[in-house]
Amino acid sequence: MTALSDTIARAIPAPAAGSAPFDVRNPYTGEVIARLADASSDDVASAIARAEAAFAAWRATPAKRRGQYLAAVARLMHERKSAWAPILSAEAGKPIAEAVGEWNYAAGFFEWFAGQAERAAGQFLPPSTPGKRWVTLREPVGVAAAMTPWNFPIAMIAKKIPAALAAGCTVVARPSSRTPLSAVLLGRLLDEAGLPPGVAQIVTTLRPGPFVEPVFASKAVRVVSFTGSTEVGQELMRRAADTLKRVGLELGGNAPFIVFNDADMDAAVEGLIASKFRNAGQTCICPNRVFVQAGVHDAFVAKLAARVAKMTVGDPLAAGTEIGPLIDRAGYDKAAEHIRDAVARGARIVAGGLPRTDPGQFGCCIPPTVLTGVTPDAKLNCEETFGPLVPIATFDDEAGAIAAANDTDYGLAGYFYTRDVARAWRVADALQCGILGVNDGKPGLPEAPFGGVKFSGIGREGGPEGLDEYLQTKFISFGE
Repeated sequence: MTALSDTIARAIPAPAAGSAPFDVRNPYTGEVIARLADASSDDVASAIARAEAAFAAWRATPAKRRGQYLAAVARLMHERKSAWAPILSAEAGKPIAEAVGEWNYAAGFFEWFAGQAERAAGQFLPPSTPGKRWVTLREPVGVAAAMTPWNFPIAMIAKKIPAALAAGCTVVARPSSRTPLSAVLLGRLLDEAGLPPGVAQIVTTLRPGPFVEPVFASKAVRVVSFTGSTEVGQELMRRAADTLKRVGLELGGNAPFIVFNDADMDAAVEGLIASKFRNAGQTCICPNRVFVQAGVHDAFVAKLAARVAKMTVGDPLAAGTEIGPLIDRAGYDKAAEHIRDAVARGARIVAGGLPRTDPGQFGCCIPPTVLTGVTPDAKLNCEETFGPLVPIATFDDEAGAIAAANDTDYGLAGYFYTRDVARAWRVADALQCGILGVNDGKPGLPEAPFGGVKFSGIGREGGPEGLDEYLQTKFISFGE
């Protein structure tokens, strides 16, 4: 038994005898690294019932005390991150340095909402009728259900659970079956921090159905928070209508990255590297479409290609690795098809490209790849590409860049680089997205709202707005 497998075995107990387990594999080696219980619909319904039973006492818990619980979880996350980050790296194929950073980022949401718990205040309103007093209260909506994707195993669930708990909701959460281990570990820490039984539960299922069916059948579940594809988000929104549940949807993106002639070229290259190649390009906010103004196109491409050529691809647990594998063969095949399609339409590969040999079933690594001359109709520009691919197109003027950037149904994130202050404000106002980095390749943090417009979702996670989907407003009018 390796040191990592021993750590996993000690941290995550094997499923109980008689339960139906499912395997969790390392996407780089193909090795089964853990087995987890595959909960049934009845198991999920029981978890919802426990959350419903715990809700009254949890909502009555003073906000300051709820915040203390969250702060305790954050402390435990920092204490365990060195031991548990390799587990995240192994389940997601994420370089170990990124895995440590993700644990820190996730702990930041517990720290942020520990403080926000005391800020969910209503207000007194000036009455227009003599002899009356008007007040509003902000109250928790009830049981919350959360569903998270595979690409950020601890960060995505940490955006949802502490916000719900800070608001006074109880929560039942399902992580992706591809990368559930970090969420299960978080469940351990929630228990260790002393949260009352039923307040926060992690449920693992191999397929979404056994979780989704009881969640949408339950009238106790009042809000569903989902991060994933737009198509699934649309279906969940339709299903929520039957019991009038709230939905918080953080969905797909097709982010533009614009480089103007007056940009700091070195800063723009590093910003693109930071935003595009994190998690091998498997992020919803990474740039999918790069537009470089004609006057600096060649210089920018040369700098970027030279920088990309130095990046290390391979074993995510090895020190120094910057690009790990894509999550599975299907992800590899989609990224490979996007490269082939772009080249068939006239694009040129200036760095990276497909491996010379078939990657096999596992270890699906694609080197960071830069393509120029990518046409607007290429799949790289029309579909969300979860892979380390950078398609570059040129533009002539500011209006053209804005039009091209907004020419998509999605509007999650956007980025642009310029040293012209007036242009910075004009373009920031014109781009249609929920998150925007101006001379900044990493705009996300727990203190800031995260979410998109158009087909990229509904609602915001993090920031002062992060409590909103878990709270409802009650108006009270006091007469004489």
